[in-house]
Amino acid sequence: MVKTALNEQNIINYLTLAKVINTLPKQNVWTAYDAEADVLYINFYQPPLIADDSELTDDDILIRYQNDEIIGLTILNVSQRC
Repeated sequence: MVKTALNEQNIINYLTLAKVINTLPKQNVWTAYDAEADVLYINFYQPPLIADDSELTDDDILIRYQNDEIIGLTILNVSQRC
């Protein structure tokens, strides 16, 4: 297991994330970032639900649905958004 040191800037970034999550309509979120694919997965259910439909937006965000409810987002090309 690789351990990553948490420096002061990393902690500040996590606190910023916490403040943003607090303002979102769905606050129960689980995330996973795939650095090799540069994709961020955001799920609103744990364990993640299986989508029965999806929509790809013009800005490379895949909105995943189950029974017309948004169950998660898949954000492509994350590193290009920062």
